[in-house]
Amino acid sequence: MMRIFDPHIHMTSRTTDDYEAMHAAGVRALVEPSFWLGQPRTSPASFLDYFDSLLGWEPFRAAQYGIAHHCTLALNPKEANDPRCVPVLDELPRYLVKDQVVAVGEIGYDSMTPAEDAALARQLQLAADHELPALVHTPHRDKLAGLRRTLDVVRESALPPDRVLIDHLNETTVKEAKDGGCWLGFSVYPDTKMDEERMVEVLREYGPERVLVNSAADWGRSDPLKTRKVGDALLEAGFTEDDVDQVLWRNPVAFYGLSGRLHLEVADTDATHEGNSILRGTPVTDAATREA
Repeated sequence: MMRIFDPHIHMTSRTTDDYEAMHAAGVRALVEPSFWLGQPRTSPASFLDYFDSLLGWEPFRAAQYGIAHHCTLALNPKEANDPRCVPVLDELPRYLVKDQVVAVGEIGYDSMTPAEDAALARQLQLAADHELPALVHTPHRDKLAGLRRTLDVVRESALPPDRVLIDHLNETTVKEAKDGGCWLGFSVYPDTKMDEERMVEVLREYGPERVLVNSAADWGRSDPLKTRKVGDALLEAGFTEDDVDQVLWRNPVAFYGLSGRLHLEVADTDATHEGNSILRGTPVTDAATREA
C-alpha cells in the first residue's frame, strides 16, 4: 500500500467524501495551510474563527477516516494587502504555540507589493521566534521574479533556508529554489500548475531529495487524489517504491517534523465535535426503516 502525506491541501473546501476517497488512495496524513477563502475577509475576527476550525473541526473530520491532520497558520499574501486584515498579525503568536500548528504559512507573494514584503518579513520572524518552519507561496504570475524576491527576503531573515518550503514551484523556478537551500514544493492540478508527467521529468532531472508533492486542492478546479496519481506515474516511469515513499511520505514528515509537533498516530475521537457530527440526518439501518 502506497503511504501518502499530502503536505498542502485545503480540506475546509472539500467534502467528507474526499476524506474517504483520500484514505482509500493511501493518504494517512495531511497539512492544511490557512489561505484565502475566495470571499474577502473584513476583519481579524473572521481569521480567528477560521484558525479555530483548522485546530478543531477539520482534525475531527480527518480522524473519522484515519487521517492525521495538522495545519499552518498565517496572514496569506493576497489579504496582506487589505488593511482590515493586517491586525491579525498581532493575534498570530497565541495561535502559533498550538500543538497542531507545524509551520507558519501560507506566506509569501501574490502581487509583490510593499505590504506583502512587510507581511512576509514579519511572519518569517514569527517562525524563527516560535522555532517553526515556514511554508512560502510563490506568486501565480511572474514566478521567477517572485521566487528571487522571496529568496532575498529569506536570506535577510532569521529563519535558515533549510527551514523554508517554497511551494508552487515549476520548471522555471526549481533550480534557483534548490540552489537557495530551501525545500521544494510542487502543486499538481488538473489544468494549471504542474501535472503528473511534468513532475516525473522534474524528479528525473533534480532527484527526490527535499521534494514535496501536494494537491493544494481547494474550492477551485482541483483534485485531492493528485498525490496518488503522481505516485502511480512515478512507478510507471521506472522510479522505485523507495523513491515514491521518499517524495510522498518521508520528505513531508522530515520537513514538518522540524516543528517538533508532528504526530502521525490518529487517536480515537468522540462521535461529535462540540455537539456536531459528520452525519447529516438519521442513518437508515434496515429495509423496514427505509420502507417506513
